[in-house]
Amino acid sequence: MKTHFAIALLVCAALVAACTGSHARTEIRVVEFWGMGREGEVVAELVPEFERRNPGIRVAVQQIPWTAAHEKLLTAHVGGSLPDVAQMGNTWVPEFHVVGALQDLTPLEAASASTNREDFFDGIWETSTIDGRLYGVPWYVDTRVLFYRSDLLRDAGFDAPPRSWSEWVRVCAALKAKSGRDDFHPMLLPTNEWPQPVVLAVNLGAPLIAADATAQFSEPKFIQAFTFYLDFFRRRDAPVVAGSQIANLYQQFGEGEFAMLITGPWNVGEMRRRLPAEMQSRWTTAPIPAPDGTPWPGLSIAGGSSLVVFERSEQKEAAWKFIEFLTEPEQQVRFYKLSGNLPARRSAWDDPTLRQDRELAAFRIQLDHTVALPRIPEWERIATAIFEQGELAARGQFDAVEGARRLDVRVDEMLAKRRWVLAR
Repeated sequence: MKTHFAIALLVCAALVAACTGSHARTEIRVVEFWGMGREGEVVAELVPEFERRNPGIRVAVQQIPWTAAHEKLLTAHVGGSLPDVAQMGNTWVPEFHVVGALQDLTPLEAASASTNREDFFDGIWETSTIDGRLYGVPWYVDTRVLFYRSDLLRDAGFDAPPRSWSEWVRVCAALKAKSGRDDFHPMLLPTNEWPQPVVLAVNLGAPLIAADATAQFSEPKFIQAFTFYLDFFRRRDAPVVAGSQIANLYQQFGEGEFAMLITGPWNVGEMRRRLPAEMQSRWTTAPIPAPDGTPWPGLSIAGGSSLVVFERSEQKEAAWKFIEFLTEPEQQVRFYKLSGNLPARRSAWDDPTLRQDRELAAFRIQLDHTVALPRIPEWERIATAIFEQGELAARGQFDAVEGARRLDVRVDEMLAKRRWVLAR
């Protein structure tokens, strides 16, 4: 009887253990994360460390191509199939806020010991802040700076890049004179890109869009900046070409077909990969020149991606833990080393890999001098209208005043519904 009793106890213990194990498995929380493009691939390498620290949470990563991301997110919102947390381009945040897709992160951030608001670059933080409420935490940052051929500027008599707009014009004139070529253009400003005229506009404090959702492009400050932009083409400092008409930007930059361009951090890696070894010491970067009479450096625009939690998520707490982890300074540095994307936190830039990088130094300076774009869902369409009118003006079809007037008409049409909502 003792033997049978002992066997019965063992069987019961095994059943209890099995039930307990089954119950433990049901306690595992799964957080769905959507990452875009290369970032969606790289983030999978960070997940094991997060899961080690948080044994009750598993992260399921899905990589979404950037070309399909916006439509997929909208479709998933309508269909009620959004993930718990996702990477989202900063200019998309206002749109998904308006449709009610995003969780207000303000109370979570306020109670967090990990996310330190003061450690994030101001302009980038503002991109995901709407009406004083936080809807995304910056993950990585993007801004525009001046890339230039230091050897060509030195040959033209300039040991340093231009710091003011008037000096910028003088550098262009000196480069053209030194080249001795009628077909040489010191600057490259692709006419199918909107950031360049917008960067110039924000430097003068042009409002672009008023609080009552009316276009402000005919305001004097925008016209002044737009005129300065168009003058690069009028003086033949920049060729009137779209990006699709440039055969090989890196080869042409290396061969000295132009000496300066305004672009973003992804081109640091591209220049290092595509330019020959003997060219690597002949180019570098600098912050945006400032309008005459204003402090250097000039302003640039704040971009990049933020991490958002969706309103319908049933794993908000676990999703927030994942955001806290991804935005830790140590993980920001690791993410930079894996992807090349610049950290959104100032303290991450203390890492020697970033601090000692010559070409990234200008980005570190510039990131303290950025401004957020208008936080409205229509911004993507407005940006397209800016480069479309800018291209026509660059080709001589009308001047800056007429281009600004046309922008006001088109953008006011886009914002008509928003004005109607605000009026009620």
